Amino acid sequence: MNRSRTIGLIALAIALLVALAWGFRPRPVLVEVAAVERGPLRIMVEEEGQTRVKDRYVISAPVAGYLQRIELDVGDNVSQGQTLALLEPLRPEVLDPRSQARAEAQVAAAEAALKGADEAVTAARAEARYARSEYNRKQKLRADALISQDALEQAENHNRQASAALRSAEFAVDVARFELEAARTSLSYSLTENGETGLPAVKLRAPVHSRVLRIDHESEGVVSTAQDLLEIGDPAALEVAVDVLSADAVRIQPESRVIFRRWGGDQTLEGVVRTIEPVGFTKISALGVEEQRVWVIADLTSPRDMWLTLGDGYRVEANFILWEAGDVLQLPANALFRHADGWAVFSVENGRARRREIETGQRNGLVAEVLAGIDAGARVILHPDDRIEDGVRVEVQQPGQ
Repeated sequence: MNRSRTIGLIALAIALLVALAWGFRPRPVLVEVAAVERGPLRIMVEEEGQTRVKDRYVISAPVAGYLQRIELDVGDNVSQGQTLALLEPLRPEVLDPRSQARAEAQVAAAEAALKGADEAVTAARAEARYARSEYNRKQKLRADALISQDALEQAENHNRQASAALRSAEFAVDVARFELEAARTSLSYSLTENGETGLPAVKLRAPVHSRVLRIDHESEGVVSTAQDLLEIGDPAALEVAVDVLSADAVRIQPESRVIFRRWGGDQTLEGVVRTIEPVGFTKISALGVEEQRVWVIADLTSPRDMWLTLGDGYRVEANFILWEAGDVLQLPANALFRHADGWAVFSVENGRARRREIETGQRNGLVAEVLAGIDAGARVILHPDDRIEDGVRVEVQQPGQ
């Protein structure tokens, strides 16, 4: 009987020891994990920008005079040569030799500008002819598989740019011609006698087919020389101006792809960088920090039907694509931590954390490219802290815990 009691006490003591050991055993660390997987990866610079009309034309008073009321409204279509405003002579007008000399000089300057614009058209036409022939030649080479598709697309892009440059140069000739007409009109009026009545009003005409963007002086009244009256432009020819940090601007290259989001439509729009301006400027951020910014100008390449409702000065979100690939081994960037001279992660293997030194490539702030050190499908610990060490027991936190 004593022996049975002894055995029972020993068994009870062993059970107590086991319970104590189990109770004081280190508990596994609760962790969040994510899978290492393959997928597309993009490195982008995201900034807000706004649309603006490429070619804007400010119609101003060539001479001081009495402006008749402008009957146009913002948004109205105007055709090339259409009368936009009528400017009558001042009542009475005071003329002097200096005014006449200035008018003659303006005519001479306008004539020189027209000649320069004609020469620019000649050069642009030659460039467009060369670009068109080069594109036709590469089309044939591509049909015979002698050049790459990229080379053909570059030739096509050059052809479009050359054609656009030719049209712009032709618009410049029209502008210079109408400026010459306005300057000659100013000179002819300066040669009339002071106080002469019955003179025809000066007609200010539209240099190109466009729409009214802004009216600066709608009511009739006296206007001074070079005073802005209204502004016209073609909303179908839009560009996007984005001011980015100078540190990001040096990473953006001409011809880089741009994706425009949050512009008001359901679809994203495509674009391409046309130019990065070489001069920066200082801007105060919302937090009061001085930032050096640079203007980046991009053209819309999506079909016009997709952005018919976009106008001048509309807000868009521009994503400049610096690098992209379709099949990249990647993991969340918040799983990385510094180890030795490189990067490492903790993977979950058989309920324990195992340190894995890895080699990383591109990263966009949220995910990082994995070049070596871990395979797809592995689970890595997010936000590893000081409790996580190599070999420590861990428990994966379930959603909602």
